[in-house]
Amino acid sequence: MRDPSLSQTLLEWYDKHAREMPWRIAPSDRIGGTLPDPYRVWLSEVMLQQTTVAAVRTYFERFTHLWPTVGDLAAAPDEQVMGEWAGLGYYARARNLLKCARVVANDLGGEFPDTREGLLELPGIGPYTASAISAIAFDRPSTVVDGNVERVMARLHAVNDPMPPVKPHLAELAARYTPEKRPGCYAQAVMDLGATICTPKSPACGICPLRERCAGFAAGVQAELPRKVPKKAKPTRYGTAYVARRADGAWLLERRPERGLLGGMLGWPGSEWGEVAVAVPPMDADWTAINAEVRHTFTHFHLILTVYAATVPLDAVPDMGDFMPADGFRPSDLPTVMRKVFDIARAHVTADGGT
Repeated sequence: MRDPSLSQTLLEWYDKHAREMPWRIAPSDRIGGTLPDPYRVWLSEVMLQQTTVAAVRTYFERFTHLWPTVGDLAAAPDEQVMGEWAGLGYYARARNLLKCARVVANDLGGEFPDTREGLLELPGIGPYTASAISAIAFDRPSTVVDGNVERVMARLHAVNDPMPPVKPHLAELAARYTPEKRPGCYAQAVMDLGATICTPKSPACGICPLRERCAGFAAGVQAELPRKVPKKAKPTRYGTAYVARRADGAWLLERRPERGLLGGMLGWPGSEWGEVAVAVPPMDADWTAINAEVRHTFTHFHLILTVYAATVPLDAVPDMGDFMPADGFRPSDLPTVMRKVFDIARAHVTADGGT
């Protein structure tokens, strides 16, 4: 059963306190009839998956400057898009971004489906993203549930069962409040509440518009919710990376397989990542082990890379990867872990034949 009174309270708060974001239509403009651009809503939602708003702003503005429409993005070279995505992480999102843009541009006449069901048929769009786009871009009464919404629901109803097993129940609770009128603004309102007031630590209950209805606040346990199943310690994996520069300044790079971590991204040749670092140089060279490790943390494990560097002659033939001319190489095109490798290795290679 829907609860319109709470939704209305939250919408009134949102109309006064909505965050300004480059992909968002202000509530006053939305009420006045200005419609969101589904392309911008979709792009922002894909970028925001497992990434903070602060980190996404610059990327979003750069993407929409380079590719103002879904057709522009669909026509962009894969390498350029992947390069611009570098640093956002979770690179499968960038690959699916291109696949989705091309389906919309080439098969759907440049128009996104306006229903959750239609959106779910597109590459890279899962249940959360479909709900968010259908609600925010098309005002469909879809229930949007992210971490902010889960936290608000857990506190509002004093749900003591731990995450993640309790997620379906929290989604059911969230569905009670999704209104038929202005569902897009409501979805953004509850996410804004979680991001600015009902925060993970030290929630600002004194200014919360839902405080009087919050069972967690009444019981004095709001800061402890949602509870979580203790996390298992992340394992550590090890690997090697080889940075070779040719005498003319070209760099030896390889494109990683489409599937898996950093799929489709440029990187330095090296070993698989496992329990031990394995030496697998990509070519015969006078490799120098750099006395500094690269450490990087992914979602499910920590990574430690041993880095080797070498300067090689013009006629060098690699067994792995290809040489990229110096004028075509941009460190910013590399994913974060590979930029870390570059940062510690570049001082150890020169373009004049010496190391």
